[in-house]
Amino acid sequence: MTSWNPVEVDVATAGADFWKRYHTFRRLRHAERRPDDPITPDEVVEGEMKRVDPHELHFRYEISKGGQMLSWFSAGATRPGAPGYDTNKHLLWADGSVHKDHRRRGIGRTWIPLTLEIMDRNGYTTVGMGTEEPSGHAFLKWLGAEAKLTGAENRLKLADVDWAMMRRWVDEGPRRSPVTKFESYDGRLPEPMLDDYCPQLSSLLNTMPFENLDHGEIVVTPAILLEWFARMDLSGQVGHWMMTREPDGTISGITDMFYAPYSPNIVHQGFTGVRGDARGRGLGKWLKAAMAIHLRELYPKAEWFTTDNASSNAPMLAINTKMGFRTYRVGSEYQITRDQLAGRFKELANTR
Repeated sequence: MTSWNPVEVDVATAGADFWKRYHTFRRLRHAERRPDDPITPDEVVEGEMKRVDPHELHFRYEISKGGQMLSWFSAGATRPGAPGYDTNKHLLWADGSVHKDHRRRGIGRTWIPLTLEIMDRNGYTTVGMGTEEPSGHAFLKWLGAEAKLTGAENRLKLADVDWAMMRRWVDEGPRRSPVTKFESYDGRLPEPMLDDYCPQLSSLLNTMPFENLDHGEIVVTPAILLEWFARMDLSGQVGHWMMTREPDGTISGITDMFYAPYSPNIVHQGFTGVRGDARGRGLGKWLKAAMAIHLRELYPKAEWFTTDNASSNAPMLAINTKMGFRTYRVGSEYQITRDQLAGRFKELANTR
């Protein structure tokens, strides 16, 4: 059996040869997974990867031969001391892929001992991996991982939207909530409002359904948001935020979307959430419809809105379905504990 040797990659010092084979591999995987979508430019990917991340740790490895990348493995975890570390410190999130012409040669299983080594070195007890490809589901089930969260990328074709209905939703919003204030921001949120905005955003994010996924608390701070804005600047990405506030200043609903100039036909929906005590008043419909109308005017070349939803998020799925969102692709998040993974590795070693 061929011995495959993973090599750790320091993207800050990696030379032109590495980036050439990495981008070649990345484009091949993009054509395999998302052939109809625009691909992120090389310089944008490089800029984002090279930027030091103050809140997350990143582990990156390649398996290459003869100047060709055969497999790529990356993993990430909350950095010690970062917001949310205490409840996320046991979790590692990993992703790996193998060149389509080099599968079924044992390359994928090479990442098992490496993953165990990373987990043991850092004290991680659970690793999570996601996939939307049949081969990925097969590999993770073979590995012994368990599907914990199922979700879908849903897309809305703007040419098919009932815009008269969208305007009705916007008109109904203030009628049903006459004392609620509506706010809209383009580009970046004003920095002076972040101290107020971030804890309320964190609270809403933690209401998302995670099904059986082992997860920690989501903590967004002004520093995290400013780092996010800086990374958006690297790619020229533009953000759009809308929210509703109650008379006491509490944010009762949020929606945000993001436009990238290298993907003019697809605008990405980020998070939409409404506080539990504010539901039933049409705030989600108000926010989503207002954002759709606004971005249609801003980006006339846009053909699609895309968003990700957990299959169990019934309230948001109901709104999206009424708007015309349809399932585009389905995926699952898998997890396996360190001990289960070690047991599986030992089992595989004994069958050679």
